[in-house]
Amino acid sequence: MKIVQLLPELNEGGVERGTIELSRELVKKGFDSIVISHGGKLVKQLEKEGSTHINFDVCSKNPFTVFWRVWGLRKILKKLNPDVLHVRSRVPAWLTYYANKSLHVKVVSTVHGFNSVSSYSRIMTNADKIICVSGAIKEYIQKHYAAKEEKISIIPRGIDLVTFNPNNLDENFISEFKEKFNLNDKFIISTIGRVTQLKDLETFIKALAIIQEGTPNVTGLIVGGVREDKQKYFDGLKELIHSLHVNVIFTGSQSHVAEIYHLSDIVTSTSKKPESFGRSVAEALALNTPVIATNHGGVLDIINKNKNGYFVKIGNEKEFAKQIIKAKELKFDGFSYVKDNFSLEQMVEKTIDVYKG
Repeated sequence: MKIVQLLPELNEGGVERGTIELSRELVKKGFDSIVISHGGKLVKQLEKEGSTHINFDVCSKNPFTVFWRVWGLRKILKKLNPDVLHVRSRVPAWLTYYANKSLHVKVVSTVHGFNSVSSYSRIMTNADKIICVSGAIKEYIQKHYAAKEEKISIIPRGIDLVTFNPNNLDENFISEFKEKFNLNDKFIISTIGRVTQLKDLETFIKALAIIQEGTPNVTGLIVGGVREDKQKYFDGLKELIHSLHVNVIFTGSQSHVAEIYHLSDIVTSTSKKPESFGRSVAEALALNTPVIATNHGGVLDIINKNKNGYFVKIGNEKEFAKQIIKAKELKFDGFSYVKDNFSLEQMVEKTIDVYKG
């Protein structure tokens, strides 16, 4: 069976990582896995793990190039003759819609987020089969687009339980990372993901400042890259940190994310916008690290309140600080919990069932 996944780029992000992981597992199971994107730093990994990458502009929103890109994509797809086209974003979905008109290949879409309600976004519900990464996403597309029940499958993003396994950690990295950022004997609170306004990192920083009054050894880690268009926001965060005299470290993008979850005492998600799933939440829990998250979106399906984490209202730094202190006392077997509910293996098998259905 030949599967073609289409997404804008292969850089940092949950959609990209999910594509890479699914591609790897499809290859292991004997599928012919092909990814079409405009390239990125994850292409080498994709190809190393056995998939084929085709570099094509399914990223640009420029309406003046649409005709030529539809023509080019149709030519590629006709040559590939795939069994399934799996679109993961709106621009690739629109290009695929027009390129596939004469080819009639089965189309599967994955709705990864709460996109703005519009005719432009509706394309994600126009596929033969629709995958939603959480119950919250399913409710959203049914409410706004009357998506048919029989077309929808809820398949949470799978967590790679080889990588996110307490027994498979790089202890040398942990030691060196702690030494590099002076984290030994510190109470470490982390937030993982790209630096963007939607993550509401101001609330994270203000909560740390409150905690610091009673816990002077607290240190915050903001782990993620800064795009060029977010530089002004990044500078504002640094000014806020300086004005509050709080110990917060920007580590930049890191490849050893599992180790960072593990060395953290608490992981937080202060997102203003509902997370479609909350991959970082599930990954942190797999490493037995409690999570505090804003009470909306896909994380509602993941955190088991009072057992492995807590929920708080958006932008409430006082409540965040209070729940972080409470979470220090939580003890749980997060690895087993994630294995039973959010494993990569389950995601792959359910996705294959959608492809074959």
